[in-house]
Amino acid sequence: MHSLIDLRSDTVTRPTAAMRAALAAAAVGDDVFGDDPSVNALEARVAALAGKEAALLLPTGTQSNLVALLSHCQRGDEYIVGQHYHTYFYEAGGAAVLGSIQPQPLPVQADGTVALSDMQAAIKADDVHFARSRLLALENTHAGRVMPEGYTAQVRDLADRHGLRIHLDGARLFNAAVASGTSIAELAAHADSVSLCCSKGLGAPMGSVLAGSGEFIREARRWRKMVGGGMRQAGIIAAAIDHALDHHVERLAEDHANAARLHAGLIALPGIVSCVVHTNMVHIELASAERGLALQAQLRSAGILIPAGRTIRLVTHLDVSAADIDRVIAALGEALGEPVT
Repeated sequence: MHSLIDLRSDTVTRPTAAMRAALAAAAVGDDVFGDDPSVNALEARVAALAGKEAALLLPTGTQSNLVALLSHCQRGDEYIVGQHYHTYFYEAGGAAVLGSIQPQPLPVQADGTVALSDMQAAIKADDVHFARSRLLALENTHAGRVMPEGYTAQVRDLADRHGLRIHLDGARLFNAAVASGTSIAELAAHADSVSLCCSKGLGAPMGSVLAGSGEFIREARRWRKMVGGGMRQAGIIAAAIDHALDHHVERLAEDHANAARLHAGLIALPGIVSCVVHTNMVHIELASAERGLALQAQLRSAGILIPAGRTIRLVTHLDVSAADIDRVIAALGEALGEPVT
């Protein structure tokens, strides 16, 4: 009996046996009181890793980004963001609903960036008719694409000329670091804050870490409490993340290699209109959404989980091996050779 292969996202990763052992052995305390030694050590470690003064552990990436936006902006302020970046498109409108912060979404370019000219044009004048432009929100990686070298330095220059701050959603910044051979600190150097998700490629069961200046993190800690993210014996989460930082960062290269292997096996299959790969993500386009829905059902019967739709994202992670990739290629080849019924 084949094991299940889940390519829907790298959020489906499960803690390894070694991670579970580290989690069980964690020293814990009350984190809201600042008494959890594992959390304190992790926050100091990630702050240094990101090249920032301080860091804060939060339950989720969505809350980490939300707390960052709430800490940077006040009611009536605006953040300028890519229209398909997570902080605007995939996080339930939290900044607008809970913070009265206006998003100004802009087109995302083919390389995953927002054009500097579009950002410049979107920055509002100091006028009572407009929301106050306060923050530029970036994302690396976006759809698996690593942000081009030098881009964040240009955004920093733009932000400084207009008195704006920069938040970087680095949910998969470790993928970007491994793919580019660049440190997390270098990738985050031009951002005032960076959110690092640990429950995707790193394989922790939950948790994200927000890093920035000491003053920013003090404000973020207050917002974390207000939005319900104050945790108690969170050292068990910190220990899992600490284990991931020790053992699961460099192995992301395996996920990238498996994605490239998947891409190479799919590009010649019938029925695939286009197929592209970036880091640990393969995006395929089919002739129709109906074909995608049928393909999802066909693969599910073979023990393979994928999304449905005309455009399908397949994500590799630590629970997917090279042998699994070969099985997926074979199953897709068989399924795409069959007519839609």
